[in-house]
Parts: sequence; C-alpha cells; structure tokens
Amino acid sequence: MTAASLADGAVFPALHIQHLCYPVQALDGTTLQIGGRLQIPAGAAEPAPAVVIAHGSNGIDSRGQAHALDLNRAGIATLEIDMWGARGLAGGSDGRPRAAQENLPDVFGAFAVLAAHSRVDPRRIGLLGFSWGGVVTLLSATRHARDLYLPTGQQFAAHAAFYPACWIYNTVPGYELRDLTGAGVLVLVGAQDRYDDPGEAGHELIANLAPADRAHLRTIVYPGAEHGFNMFEAPYTYHDPFLHRGRGGEGLSAPHPAAREAARLELVRFFEQAFAE
Repeated sequence: MTAASLADGAVFPALHIQHLCYPVQALDGTTLQIGGRLQIPAGAAEPAPAVVIAHGSNGIDSRGQAHALDLNRAGIATLEIDMWGARGLAGGSDGRPRAAQENLPDVFGAFAVLAAHSRVDPRRIGLLGFSWGGVVTLLSATRHARDLYLPTGQQFAAHAAFYPACWIYNTVPGYELRDLTGAGVLVLVGAQDRYDDPGEAGHELIANLAPADRAHLRTIVYPGAEHGFNMFEAPYTYHDPFLHRGRGGEGLSAPHPAAREAARLELVRFFEQAFAE
C-alpha cells in the first residue's frame, strides 16, 4: 500500500458506503443521535478490521477522509463520526464541548456499532483521532473508560492520536491517563506544536506516564511540523485556552507535506500490525 496524497492521482478503492446514526447517552443523561460515514472496502476479507475516526475541534475536514481512504486501500473499514452535529455545535475552540470526556460515549458507541456489524471483526477495531479527537482517543485507552462503556471482554485493539495536547495528561484534573488497557497507542505530533512548549511535544506525555503505561505507548515527533500537519487546508490561526501549556494564546494549524505523507504511511503500518497480533 502506498499512502499517496489525494492530490497526486491515488486510485480510490471500491467501497460500500453507508451513512448511519446511532444513539448514545450523553453525560447529562440526554440521548443523542451521532451520525457517521461507514466505508467498507469492497474486496476486504471478512470479517474485516475497522477504525473509528474522531475529528478535531473544527469538525470533519480533509484529514478524516484522507486517512480513511489510506486504511480502506489496506482492507480496513472506517467509521468517521460527527461529534458536533447532534449537539448543535459549530466547532472551533468556542464551539465544542467543555471537556473531551463528553465525547467518550460517541467513540465507544461507534465501537458498539462496528462490533455488531456482520462484516466487521469485533476483536480488531481501532480508534484514530485528531487534536480534540486525539485527546478523546487517549482517554479511551484507559481501563476506567473501557469498563465504563463496554461489556467485559471488549476493547479497542489500538489507538492512534494526532497532536493530542501532550502536556495535559496527569496534569489537568479530568485528563488522567493511567492504567492503560494494554492495547497499542501511537501518538504523532509536530515538534513545533504550540499546545506544548517548542521541542517538548510528545516528550512531556511520556514523562507524565507511569512506567507500566509507558510501555504501551509510542510517540513520533516530526521536525518542523505544526499542529494540524496532516491536513490539506490552508494554514490558519486561532485562540484556544489549552495552547502554550494552558496559558492560552494564538495557535497555528498548518500542513507539512513531508510530515503528512510520512504519518499516513506510519498510521497504516501501525493498524496493520495491531490487527495482525
């Protein structure tokens, strides 16, 4: 599989596509209908592995579909979910939930949808998230979250998080990252990510973990890359209170073509290896 960019003429795989919605109970007790786009490669061996995709603060954008197609080419189904639509949120730092924990029901609900699907292998379901979705992805990797939302014997087989604000874990209350399930965790981050101190992104996350949890997590830091380095949109600035280790301020999301293409290849390898175990 060659993870060529969408712009360079990569062949699109033949897909069975289904737009669906599923109910989840929000933390305030209300029931939400979460929408999603399920893509199953037409020639995939069945039951196929699958990956849930969780977007960033701005909502669904180029990143989700690019990585979905890469995974589809490798015979992996994808379910990209919309965490904002059911909540009537516009996205951005002012248009998202107050805490990432509010979206845990969304990703575990997506797991349940896939686990019940006749064409999906419930033992081989992964989770991929970008930025805000990356934070949700890491929080879902704890035994506490798994046991809260899934029946005994079920869990995500692998977790991949792009630039998930590495400094916050085991530092900010509510963002505890302890007692991991044992599934592989991959963190991909740019060295210039402004949510962390320059050059410290990824390293702080490792330093804040217990040795037993550290053994299950691998980080890749891409030199020169900013937040959002795997996107195809034009660079843009924004304000977010989580930036600069919680001091807040202006952030930058910007594509970095070399880092983006390297990460696309790495991501497919990560899930292929995780699903082969």
